[in-house]
Amino acid sequence: MRIIAGEWRRRMLRTPLGDATRPSADRTRETLFAMLTSRLGSFEGLSVADLFAGSGALGLEALSRGAADCLFVEQDPAALRALRANIAALRAQVRCNVQAASVLRLGPAKAAHDLILLDPPYGSGAGAVALDRLARLGWIGPASWVALETARDEEVRLRALEVESERKVGSARITLLRWPQPDA
Repeated sequence: MRIIAGEWRRRMLRTPLGDATRPSADRTRETLFAMLTSRLGSFEGLSVADLFAGSGALGLEALSRGAADCLFVEQDPAALRALRANIAALRAQVRCNVQAASVLRLGPAKAAHDLILLDPPYGSGAGAVALDRLARLGWIGPASWVALETARDEEVRLRALEVESERKVGSARITLLRWPQPDA
């Protein structure tokens, strides 16, 4: 697995040992970041949260493209080891905050993030549960973008957020979500 674009382009990333974590395929990440770039224009200065972070590939990709900082939340010990090794290899510690915790147990946010990336276990429904909770706890603001990766056939149903765009890539479905936007 590698970083696709930006400051760390082509740098290889470690993946966790074992089968508890399923890294996003390069093609899926390429599609996700193309979708985000067409909406955001630039990642410069963004505050990012990479939830169900695994190796950190999504958050590190955002940092490589200019995001200011990234909060990584992961609970699996093997994934945490790979994540910390990747951050160290890229010398990105100053821009990263790693929380060894369950996404489903996060408390209220100090401030909303500009971009929230979620790649929960396929078929678990954990992404929708986490997003409903995070929306109530202030993690997602009116200008925030949320990207959720699920299994290709997994339907995304949320109370608060609306689907802005969806794309199927291989065995994955990428869903971009936001708070409902006022008519311009």
